[in-house]
Amino acid sequence: MYRTPVFIICSPRPLVGKTLIARLLTEFLLLKHGTVAAFDINLKEPSLLEFLPRVTETADVIDTFGKMQLMDRLIVNDGVSKVIDLGFHAFDEFFKMTGEIGFMKEAARRGVSPIILFVADTDRASARAFPMLQQQIPPNALVTIDNEHIVRGELPPAFARGRVLRIAALPVFLKTYIDRLTFSFTGYLRNEKDSSTELHQWIRENYFSFRELELNLMLQGS
Repeated sequence: MYRTPVFIICSPRPLVGKTLIARLLTEFLLLKHGTVAAFDINLKEPSLLEFLPRVTETADVIDTFGKMQLMDRLIVNDGVSKVIDLGFHAFDEFFKMTGEIGFMKEAARRGVSPIILFVADTDRASARAFPMLQQQIPPNALVTIDNEHIVRGELPPAFARGRVLRIAALPVFLKTYIDRLTFSFTGYLRNEKDSSTELHQWIRENYFSFRELELNLMLQGS
């Protein structure tokens, strides 16, 4: 049975590259499947909605109505992959809610597979948040993102024990280039004929990592 994936990209910290990863993943899923539903839970820019307005809608977890509205969308096994760009301000409230309602078990019962992509950092907030997630999320559903632009050097041991997905750091001039609202990763792959460029290879490597993540998900569901 095909299980609908729900990718939740999160961190208790701002400015760790969370929205960049959400953009990459959303564009990959759109390229691979032709459809994706993305949710932006952010207070401040840059936000996923600004980069990918056609496939993204805003959501909030401030009040009960907003929480229930979001959860109703996430536990539907409709074959459409979901991506959530979870702002740092909503991190605690979101996972408090998912713990209280038994989101992981309910999702599994309905044929939905949530995958938590936690963007690691070396600060105290991240060090406290990760064990909390480990208590709530099954090991095969929790992936540490090692964004080399944020964690320079070795990933702290606490984050490195489980599944890790690495995002290589880009030079500053390329980072500035991809931060433009009009930039598309898939568009670049299609239009840049020279596949040896650093950016071309960087995008392909990340898309390959996401494909592996999806394959693992399918194998678990079979």
